Amino acid sequence: MAQSAEFGEKIAGKYLTFALAKEQYGIRIMKIKEIIGLMPITFVPQTPGHVKGVINLRGKVIPVVDLRLRFGLEEAGYTERTCIIVVEAQVASSGTVPIGIVVDGVSEVLNIRAEEIEEAPAFGGSLSTDYILGMAKSGEGVKILLDIDRVLYEENTATIQLAA
Repeated sequence: MAQSAEFGEKIAGKYLTFALAKEQYGIRIMKIKEIIGLMPITFVPQTPGHVKGVINLRGKVIPVVDLRLRFGLEEAGYTERTCIIVVEAQVASSGTVPIGIVVDGVSEVLNIRAEEIEEAPAFGGSLSTDYILGMAKSGEGVKILLDIDRVLYEENTATIQLAA
């Protein structure tokens, strides 16, 4: 039990929560650069299907990833609630880079306390959950807290190749 409390203390704090399909996810607020509405996305050939392309955000070209597709969820049409969250993703070779992630809708900023957080359950086998920081119990539901650097790891390498 003490180890669980210690675990929760490490990842407790403020999270931006958002919806994907019928689930709620959270990203540490310190990783968020801004939230923008959908804008024209330029397709880049020979990128993975979940990399939608790039946007021009105030003169800076930023790669955009559809998080639904990244997680293997069914593709859905974009609505008026669909938006792009621009995050600062850690890239080992060049520090942090901005990457846009398309989500179904932003929910709220929550201050998640240590006692509300549990470790991700072990699903066994070769299923990796390294990208999950923890699970936040909220009312009757659960919010999946993401390590966005790990979620976007493959895109980080694609970003470096695009820039080269």
